[in-house]
Amino acid sequence: MTALAVDLERDYVEVALIYMEDVLEGRIPACNYLRLACQRQLNDLKRSAANDPEFPYVFDVTAASRVCRFIELLPHIKGKWARRKELIFLEPWQVFILTCVFGWLHKETGLRRFANVYKEVARKNAKTTVAAGVLLFMLTADGEAGAECYTAATKKEQAKIPFAAAREMAKRSPSLRAQYGLIAYETRLAVPSENSEAKPLDAKGSTQDGLNVHCNINDELHAWPNRELYEVLESGRGSRDQSLEFNITTAGFDRSSICYETRTYGIRVLEGRVIDESMFVIIFTLDKDDDPFDEANWPKANPNLGISVNVDDMRKAARQAKEVASKRNGFLTKRLNIWCNSASSWMDMPKWDAAADPSLNLEQMRGRECFAALDLAVRKDICSRILLFPDGQNGVAVLARHYVPSVTVDLMENASYMGWVEEGWLTVTDGAVINQEKVKQDLYADLEIARCQEVVFDRWQGAKLMGEMIEDGLTVVDLGNTVANMSEPMKELENLTLDGRLRHQGDPILDWMVSNVCAWRDEKSNIFPRKETKDSKNKIDGVVALIMALNRFMALRDEGDGTYLEDGELVVLD
Repeated sequence: MTALAVDLERDYVEVALIYMEDVLEGRIPACNYLRLACQRQLNDLKRSAANDPEFPYVFDVTAASRVCRFIELLPHIKGKWARRKELIFLEPWQVFILTCVFGWLHKETGLRRFANVYKEVARKNAKTTVAAGVLLFMLTADGEAGAECYTAATKKEQAKIPFAAAREMAKRSPSLRAQYGLIAYETRLAVPSENSEAKPLDAKGSTQDGLNVHCNINDELHAWPNRELYEVLESGRGSRDQSLEFNITTAGFDRSSICYETRTYGIRVLEGRVIDESMFVIIFTLDKDDDPFDEANWPKANPNLGISVNVDDMRKAARQAKEVASKRNGFLTKRLNIWCNSASSWMDMPKWDAAADPSLNLEQMRGRECFAALDLAVRKDICSRILLFPDGQNGVAVLARHYVPSVTVDLMENASYMGWVEEGWLTVTDGAVINQEKVKQDLYADLEIARCQEVVFDRWQGAKLMGEMIEDGLTVVDLGNTVANMSEPMKELENLTLDGRLRHQGDPILDWMVSNVCAWRDEKSNIFPRKETKDSKNKIDGVVALIMALNRFMALRDEGDGTYLEDGELVVLD
């Protein structure tokens, strides 16, 4: 990312095209998400050239090149390149991103197409450097009067990092300051003649109402504890014609976060399952079957490997992660941009993710035998219900339903609850407590399609519902959540996942719950599901229900005679 002098004749669009071709033809190691991003750009260029009436955008070479040339006039401010007083030199992957984001314009209005950017890449890949350049461009060179530009993060100190980089670049660029009348103050950047300014914001979103945002750089989005500031900034861009939200992040540990929600939506855009012409998505990570300790895979998550990412430092981190279990998730998350969730999680989440089959549905299971399990809740916890279907070949398929009272959603107990409700993954029941009658009726409706062998409960809060189901002729098992009952099926769940013998729907709530589970172990190598902390926001209810269902499946499978309990019976297993 360095240059001794600026090449004013550099053809940035050609650089981006060559990069896309190299990615798609396998000359550059790339994950599937990057290949999808490159293919999307090529497809869009073809649609534009063919005057597709449903694609009202044109790729403007001047607009695409201008932002790149602007950033390459900025100086490095840290490390060896700063000592040599070198200017920034954009690598091809960075040129690709910038030309895509800034090059597409609406044919009639001339306004930018992309309003939202989601950029996810491993640490040390110069996210801050480019983000600082984008901030300066949006503040000074985008032609917006009264531009309000912000760097935002969960803490003020984090928000100051890209802002401080931009401020230092401005201080070391007298020509930039002179051309635009830019003044670099300690706490803000200002262009008085245009009434424009840039400054850092922290996550106290309630204090930020009234913003009129032209650009917001959302730094390390994975660490944002809730969606409050995100939504304030989003609503603050409503009166601008071509505002830009620029999210930069590495992978994180919280699959219920606004970051993971944005990522999930972005992946659907890349895959063509959602049409959103205003969102640009780029993710650098490993594919699900990649060996994280194979150096050949590291460039997939580290496009700046050997440039700003030190290879020897990566090798040292990999050796430590291989030998020390507590360091592995940190290596996967920060160095290879793989979402692992809990810093000490039990499940191999890439393997769990690989078991997802979005086409899986209840109708496919019509007439099949299943085991139902309920982990009940009353107030803040989620009530989860699992249907476990043996496949006859030592594997299982899992379908889940989840319930929460409306008061919990209203209190924004979790940043993703509203999104899950809108997508149909989470059912809200009226009031302050979960409506168990709704849970029962939904189960009965599903059991008109599937054949239930047993309904498994934990006994907490379930006596009334258990009694009603027994009266209705169902076989109910009251399974105590003890180490003796949970250890072997929990190990079986892990083995089913690792061996590829489990299928689930890719249910984001169950995904989140699985990733929240830590394994408590005793001196006899028994294990038990626990949360990493007692924080009530990290739920594991669906996993507990799944383990209970597996307990009964394993018990009856291992009997070997195919016999089951009689209908209408209650069995208590302490």
